[in-house]
Amino acid sequence: MRVAVIDVGTNSTRLLIAEVNRQKEVKPLHTDLVTTRLGKGIGTAMLMPPAINNTVAVIDDYLKMINGWKVKRIVLAATSAVRNAVNREDFLKTVHERTGLEVKTLSGEEEALLSYQGALSGLHTGIDCRNTVIMDLGGGSTEFTWKTPDGLYCRSVEVGAVRATEGNFSDAEILSLLICPLEEIRKISPVNLIGVGGTVTTIAAISLSLRVYNPVLVHGFDLPAEQVEKTLSLLSALPLEKRRCLPGLQPERADIIIAGVRIVKQILLYLDLPGLRVSEADLMYGLAIKEANSEL
Repeated sequence: MRVAVIDVGTNSTRLLIAEVNRQKEVKPLHTDLVTTRLGKGIGTAMLMPPAINNTVAVIDDYLKMINGWKVKRIVLAATSAVRNAVNREDFLKTVHERTGLEVKTLSGEEEALLSYQGALSGLHTGIDCRNTVIMDLGGGSTEFTWKTPDGLYCRSVEVGAVRATEGNFSDAEILSLLICPLEEIRKISPVNLIGVGGTVTTIAAISLSLRVYNPVLVHGFDLPAEQVEKTLSLLSALPLEKRRCLPGLQPERADIIIAGVRIVKQILLYLDLPGLRVSEADLMYGLAIKEANSEL
């Protein structure tokens, strides 16, 4: 089945048009991303009118793109910035009035589960899921999902690249917010960490010095902890305007990337892991699979 997924995130609004088969395999046909920064001022828990208007305009543009792809289903989902906003209903109403679509506001646990399912769909090498953790590091929150003998655990924490940047979180503050799920994860002695989301894909792109982003090279990239540290040192030494010109770094992400890399660093240190594997298959893949499976 051909489906279209629009993901309204804290930092960006993304589009995925894909074919999904009965084996839950996702074949991307078209992708797009616009930095809409809906979570600007996230500490106030208010969605700002300019950010709302910009995001809705991008959604409308995506719907026009989708028209030419003959998709059978469209799913529009929102994550941290929208689910925590005190004026969430205003945003949902505006989207519906201007596009006719209903927004599925995902809970943190739903986001974690869908990211897990999406990431697993993109793993083409033998990884033991019993010792694997999926980490989705977004703009407003970070989700972790892992298996135990008792079942699947999904955790969401209000720590993300935008939130940590605007809140000027120290490393100690970042770790204190992450500590509860990380302590639970340590009990399974994790071996593999699969990272999804813009921060980890950006670290991979910077490591590869990609002047033009290439998802084929980024997907499956093994990112050592030493490379995370090296990237953090490089970014920290550059003023904002020079960071915007760094190969692999989307200019619109330059102001929040340092906080994102610091979050990754704290997670690897606390879990005592040598690195992580980067995945392009993420929440959007999980949403595509769920939407397609409702009819397949």
